[in-house]
Amino acid sequence: MTTHAQFDPQARRQLAIAAVEAKTRKDLTWQQLADAAGLSVAFVTAAVLGQHALPARSAEAVAGLLGLDDDAALLLQTIPTRGSLPGGVPTDPTIYRFYEMLQVYGTTLKALVHEQFGDGIISAINFKLDVKKVADPEGGERAVITLDGKYLPTKPF
Repeated sequence: MTTHAQFDPQARRQLAIAAVEAKTRKDLTWQQLADAAGLSVAFVTAAVLGQHALPARSAEAVAGLLGLDDDAALLLQTIPTRGSLPGGVPTDPTIYRFYEMLQVYGTTLKALVHEQFGDGIISAINFKLDVKKVADPEGGERAVITLDGKYLPTKPF
């Protein structure tokens, strides 16, 4: 099958809305969708929310589990226009905290990455994401978030 790009972010947004509604109605977890797709929970969640294309078999499995039609399965396979946050400072408290973390630690991360690797970037394409809940020794719980991206050096030309 030919790879197609989706240039209307609203198409994927509408699909994401329908998919999340179906997920809720069927009382499914993101992990169940990922298991059906045969891919990581972070990648499948991002794909269903409109940020990645799924391989055909995975798209069909996810659409089937959600009870979505063949058009939805096809749309899940298109390369999206990425970027899920509109301009400006995010207002959702959870997303804002990540923004806050980058405001506080962004320059630190940049300094440490460049000191250890040199001039370049960390890929968000060749990338892995993991979220784990662990017990906090002081009580409660902690979120351990691992961002694992390939380092891509700047190449002079």
